[in-house]
Amino acid sequence: MAGHNLIKMTELSKVFVDLGFPDAKTYIQSGNVVFSNPEETPSTNLSLQIEKAVMERFSLNISVMTRTEDELNCLFDLNPYLKEPQFDPSRMAVIFLYEKVSKDQITKVEGINYPPDMFTISGSEIFIYCPNGFGKTKLYTGFFEKKMGVIGTARNWKTVTTLMNMAGSS
Repeated sequence: MAGHNLIKMTELSKVFVDLGFPDAKTYIQSGNVVFSNPEETPSTNLSLQIEKAVMERFSLNISVMTRTEDELNCLFDLNPYLKEPQFDPSRMAVIFLYEKVSKDQITKVEGINYPPDMFTISGSEIFIYCPNGFGKTKLYTGFFEKKMGVIGTARNWKTVTTLMNMAGSS
């Protein structure tokens, strides 16, 4: 919920409180919100509920990606680049996808190679590692959205680990 659909995080927090999530915490001006889901509403239902509330409050049609604490924590195990030589977390990002990708969608990017930049698709995430930085990479959210027909939002590894820590302290 960053970029061209700017929403103040204090206002976004109010949306979550109104939806019955009083412990909602935002992280910087990033559109990320960490909250408890005591009724264990499925992620798809939560996403739709939040999308509707954002539309009603801000008149913005924004796709919402939700992940559980366990799903966030699994990113450490799924991330193939943490063991890269001289791994630099500032050159790592995760694109969170709206839905799990199909084999047909994956086929559309198989064999695409822009060294030294690398990507790995796992379920509903795309891990990107750009050892020389993100300045000139072709591997960005729009690239995958266009090639694969997916909806996604990218977060750098620092943001991802901060959100993991926030979720763990909820």
